[in-house]
Amino acid sequence: MTAEKTPEGLLEVGRFGRPHGVKGQIYIKLSTDRSERVQIGARLWAGEWFEVSARTSMANTGADRWVVGIVGIDDRNNVERLVNKVVWAEPIDDPEAVWVHQVIGARVVGTDGVDRGTCIAVLKNPANDLLELESGALVPVIFVESVVPDGADGFVITIDPPDGLFEVFEDAK
Repeated sequence: MTAEKTPEGLLEVGRFGRPHGVKGQIYIKLSTDRSERVQIGARLWAGEWFEVSARTSMANTGADRWVVGIVGIDDRNNVERLVNKVVWAEPIDDPEAVWVHQVIGARVVGTDGVDRGTCIAVLKNPANDLLELESGALVPVIFVESVVPDGADGFVITIDPPDGLFEVFEDAK
């Protein structure tokens, strides 16, 4: 198969690591907490579609690291072509979850009713992920109180930031 452009609507879910053993298995480090991304039968995109045929948790090296087998790949030489490739997958239908791609473009409002602008990105950060607002302000997600649909195919994020969070940003300008 030839590699194609990543299909529209897929989400980045991890990255393939190095091969594991000689029978075509490979490490995968997930960038999501949804382990069903590597369940047997899961479909993953890394230049082409792959199906997970086996999985083993590598919990001793982190809850997000797995060894997976891929349908049709049964030796180390074949799996080596996947090393360091970004892995994508289709969104999971979970009515209880709000996904990062859904909060991009959401309106951000304080519990005091002050409109803080639009979320333009969610940045990974060791302590807490950060909402990046169009103003450049960064809001740790620990201050997110709720994320609710706005009735127009978008979301409203309500935050309860500590006093001074936005003043610090404004003073830096």
